[in-house]
Amino acid sequence: MSKLSFRFYKDHEVRAIWDEEHSKWWFSAIDIIRAINNEADYTKAGNYWRWLKKKLFNDGVQLVSVTHEFKFEAPDGKKRAADALDYECVQILSKNYPNNKANDFLDWFTYSDNTIDGRSKKKAYTFIESHLVADEDIGTVKALQQIHAYIFGGLYDFAGKIRTKTISKGNTLFCLAEYLTQNLKTIELMPENTFDEIVDKYVEMNIAHPFMEGNGRSTRIWLDLIFKKRLGMCVDWSKINKNDYLNAMIESHLDSRNIRSLLRKALTDRIYDREIFMKGIDYSYYYEQEN
Repeated sequence: MSKLSFRFYKDHEVRAIWDEEHSKWWFSAIDIIRAINNEADYTKAGNYWRWLKKKLFNDGVQLVSVTHEFKFEAPDGKKRAADALDYECVQILSKNYPNNKANDFLDWFTYSDNTIDGRSKKKAYTFIESHLVADEDIGTVKALQQIHAYIFGGLYDFAGKIRTKTISKGNTLFCLAEYLTQNLKTIELMPENTFDEIVDKYVEMNIAHPFMEGNGRSTRIWLDLIFKKRLGMCVDWSKINKNDYLNAMIESHLDSRNIRSLLRKALTDRIYDREIFMKGIDYSYYYEQEN
């Protein structure tokens, strides 16, 4: 295993492991069953998968790519060998799922990587290897623009460009366009020597929302770069619940205690761990998905 990826279908994790030898992803069969059936219980999903495998075999449907070579983390935290399916096999399973129950899942599975989010996420995966941001630029607006341009370049014509229009999301109005340039200069000068100072800077950058789109995804990478440089730490985003994070960020406009608490509990010193980075990208994109 070289890397683990998390995809999300209607708030259900669909884990995948990259097979370096054959250059392809393998997807957890149990996760697929849980996603399609909207099943929270791993045992029930496992029982259904065993029944379904037998049924498909008896019906002459061959899931030829099922493998037991990869291990996924079980609910008790231990890694155990489990059935995994490649891309082609997932499509065969979905097309032969009882009562056409997997049609929506199949549409999501085959389409998700071709969306702007899917394409930009593939670029974000490689950011760790790009060495794009110079150490002296970490924490600056320039660095954030470089991150945004790298992830969204070729997808948005405004990639890496500071917005000139005022934007809002829900009931939240972000920094007015006419004040944005000066506000960003002020944020850039904020200290970042302690955990609290770094979070304050992150919160203010989120309130500024300097781009027309893609602020959260680029700013979370920016935050991790600051944590790595200043504290030798980064955030394990997989430890932060989506709704908890979104609510805490909304609250942070007035009170940053909750986002502080969430980030502090999720800090890890595994700053060179590729899996931590990959999971971070997966969860970062998951936060932006509509329920």
